[in-house]
Amino acid sequence: MLNPSIQNYKIILASNSPRRQELLRLMGIPFEIRVKPVDEIFPANLSNIEIALFLAQLKSNAFGANDFDATELLITADTIVCLGSEILTKPNDRGHAIEMLKKLSGKKHLVITGVCLRTKAKMKSFAVSTSVYFRKLSAAEIVHYVDAFEPFDKAGAYAIQEWIGIVGIKKINGSYFNVVGLPTEALFEALNNF
Repeated sequence: MLNPSIQNYKIILASNSPRRQELLRLMGIPFEIRVKPVDEIFPANLSNIEIALFLAQLKSNAFGANDFDATELLITADTIVCLGSEILTKPNDRGHAIEMLKKLSGKKHLVITGVCLRTKAKMKSFAVSTSVYFRKLSAAEIVHYVDAFEPFDKAGAYAIQEWIGIVGIKKINGSYFNVVGLPTEALFEALNNF
């Protein structure tokens, strides 16, 4: 249960992601969806964690002073996939998705989710990182996954809860739900300490 001071707020989730929406539902948190479009562009000099935080805050800042009231708490989030210093965004098309998964095959990468909590009175941001290890994937496995699941709306061109994650991920260090798209345990704690 969230503490009483947070329960007094109406929670606004600024995300069209069905995965984030489902995770918030599973946490038992009632919410409304309200989204503002943003161009997910970030300065080139930021670290990986700073990029995730910047994008979560960018989504929050898209809401002006008149877009929510004093009884509402806004949650924004952005998940990035990092292979070394390279950021793997959402793939442009089938070929790009296949190329990304070939890069991730047999390697460790980081999934970082930045989260921003905001009310009229204050804003708090945090980021959670999870290490994900793919076994070596065959070209046929990669093509099968991309053609069957069309992961074009997913950073890094995959979802851990889909076929490729079930058969291809050897291990993770950190939060599983962070890789799905929302670091639920950290979010619950942050809400209770907001």
